[in-house]
Amino acid sequence: MPPASSSKLQALDDLLLAANAGDEKAYRAFLVEVSVIVRRFATRRMPRQSAGFDVEDLVQEILLAVHNKRHTWRAGEPVAPWLFAIARYKAIDAYRRRGRRIEVDIADFSDVIEDPDAVPSAVGHDVSRALDSLGGRQRAVVSALSVEGKSIGETAKKLDMSEGAVRVAFHRGLAAIAKKFGRD
Repeated sequence: MPPASSSKLQALDDLLLAANAGDEKAYRAFLVEVSVIVRRFATRRMPRQSAGFDVEDLVQEILLAVHNKRHTWRAGEPVAPWLFAIARYKAIDAYRRRGRRIEVDIADFSDVIEDPDAVPSAVGHDVSRALDSLGGRQRAVVSALSVEGKSIGETAKKLDMSEGAVRVAFHRGLAAIAKKFGRD
């Protein structure tokens, strides 16, 4: 795509000057002209593997930034460098947000990936081993509090113990597990 002509860019200078002075028609014309230039800019800089990257989103971000920053343009200076600086930074922001990740629909691999609920969990196995290393009440207390998610009050009532005794049994049970598995 050929670059915008210098007369077109000069017209942008005049339009933005008039727009900043309050001429709404000039501002509308400025945005129409700029959107064509920005769309061409965004299309050329679109990444090769652009799944999930929308040129129009980038164009809208650039136009919004131009609108919000139009007061920063210095009258008498060319609009093009100011405009392309904004466009460049917005493109960089979009690429950073996108990152270098590739988005793949997981449904395409449903026949290859195992169901996580069907695969035995190493964590579950470790918890079972840890609980099996405890005796009677300690096992019941640690299981109720840590595995089942019960409160101290519920556990005390269920096991017919005082809340203090549940706390002590829990603490001693965890200490025994830590000692057995090397975390003193």
